Formats: sequence, C-alpha cells, structure tokens
Amino acid sequence: MGMESNFMFDVFPYIFGAMFILIFGMFLTAIVKGIQQWDKNNKSPVLTVDAKIVAKRVDQRRSSSSNDHMSDSIRTDYYVTFEFDSGDRSEFELQGNQYGLLIEGDRGKLTFQGTRYKDFKRV
Repeated sequence: MGMESNFMFDVFPYIFGAMFILIFGMFLTAIVKGIQQWDKNNKSPVLTVDAKIVAKRVDQRRSSSSNDHMSDSIRTDYYVTFEFDSGDRSEFELQGNQYGLLIEGDRGKLTFQGTRYKDFKRV
C-alpha cells in the first residue's frame, strides 16, 4: 500500500502539468482564432445586399464570481439570421439596441463585412 500511494504522488505533478498545458493551449487557440477572424473581417469588402430577416435568437449565460448568488451576472448575446435572394443564410451577432429594432419577415438592405454586421435598412 505504501508503494501505491507514493506512485500517486509521483504521477500527480505530471497529470497537473498536462492539464495546465491543455487548458493553456485551448485558451491560446481561442485567442489566435479570434485575431484571425478579426483580421479576415478587416480585409473583407463591405457589402450591401438584399436580404430578409428569417430568425432572431437570444443566448443568455450566467456567470458568478463567488458562491454568493448576489454577485451573479448574466451575459446576453443577440443573433439575427438573414436570408439572401440566392437562398443562402448568414447569422450575425448584434447589439441589443440593434436587435430590438428588427422584426422577423422584414426585407431590406443588409450591410456587412465578413462576419461583422454593419446595418440593415428596411425597404
């Protein structure tokens, strides 16, 4: 029994190190992907096309900084899906004030740059 418990103490630093490297790698990958998407959007042309709003959705996530529920915060992300005359669809993340002005079924001119929503004007 003494040998088994020493084995666990000997292996634990390697397991902890591997988990740290894995989590750090995932964090670094997310940062790199975000920078690449930002750069790709900046290099994309600003397009204005005919589009129809076909769906709206809200994604809410709760996060807490401690066990005290009084410090919980809720993050709300707003998404709108547009359908183009070709039948293709794209979903964009919007600010809450922009999201509230749009109604499913509206038709108009959508302006976007890559995956970045710019504007929608009803016709």
